[in-house]
Amino acid sequence: MEENKKTNIKKAIIGILAGIICGLFGTGGGMILVPSFIYMLKIETKKARATSLCCMLVMVIASSFFYYKNNYINWKAGILCALGGIAGGYIGAIILKKIPDYILKILFTIFIIYYSYRMIFIL
Repeated sequence: MEENKKTNIKKAIIGILAGIICGLFGTGGGMILVPSFIYMLKIETKKARATSLCCMLVMVIASSFFYYKNNYINWKAGILCALGGIAGGYIGAIILKKIPDYILKILFTIFIIYYSYRMIFIL
């Protein structure tokens, strides 16, 4: 019983951190959730990504409400990107089934390193 309580506390802390990141940076909470699910909660890589998306939906709705109230949303860009995101999300989910976990880890790491570099050195 004690182990289950510790795991639930870990999950809540992961959620709080991801929610803060999501609120600050948009949907960057996935960068917290996916590695946390894989390495801290020992969730299989593909399930970690899918679970992350499920969590992100709730965080995005909460953050979007704040952004909407403060008139921060560019509706035209948002709607057009959302339409593209529907197609891209579907295609990505299909591709996810076909790619081995170790390739996903490598691609995710390259993605994070590349955009970290761009954010730091290319203003």
